[in-house]
Amino acid sequence: MVRVGVVIAAGGRGTRLGGKVPKQFLPLEGLPILERTVKIFSRLPSVEEIVVATPRKHVRRAEKLLAGMGSGKVISVVPGGRERQDSVWEGLRAFLSKPTIVLIHDAVRPLVEPGVVTSAIVSAARYGAAVVAVKSHDTVKVEGKKGYLQKTLDRSRLWAVQTPQAFRYEVLVEGHRRAKRRGFHGTDDASLVERMGLPVRIVEGRPMNIKITTPADLRLAEMWLKERRKRPLRR
Repeated sequence: MVRVGVVIAAGGRGTRLGGKVPKQFLPLEGLPILERTVKIFSRLPSVEEIVVATPRKHVRRAEKLLAGMGSGKVISVVPGGRERQDSVWEGLRAFLSKPTIVLIHDAVRPLVEPGVVTSAIVSAARYGAAVVAVKSHDTVKVEGKKGYLQKTLDRSRLWAVQTPQAFRYEVLVEGHRRAKRRGFHGTDDASLVERMGLPVRIVEGRPMNIKITTPADLRLAEMWLKERRKRPLRR
């Protein structure tokens, strides 16, 4: 049986959204963003444990927020580290029972669809590692000499990475251990697995699975939620 654990990375301070409240605690259609995100995973039968990593001074706030959810799956809120990678590592160490598959998800991606999450779990169980991503619709160029473009990348092979990212637990733990020994900090967890020479499977995501970073993102998320109510979720 596949046992799934989830680490919700909620360490952001949300300075681009303005104000003193970290963005994961801001309301989205009447519910805090963090609560919306956690609910998506708590409702999946395969998910057994959820750990939330948040800034140290907001641990108690997150605990109070999530205590009333009633699912019993949020087993710990841990203080995050200096970097996102450090926060994920603290989350990985907090599980009560070692999961078969671990999902890493941004707290401020509250619109991921359950069907996408399930696809990531299935792919990680089969291939060892899987990342949700969408095809790039933009032309991406590489800067050479500062201020000048050097070359254009093949758009047909470019993907914009989202979360969740899913891994066999032992694979991701080993990736983190090696990164810590070598002082490497990746931009996401998949990069740690890539450095081990292991393949990472692509799971096609949805455009609405945005990361809420700016006020414009928050408004867009509200629009997506209103649109979602008009149609059933993909499962």
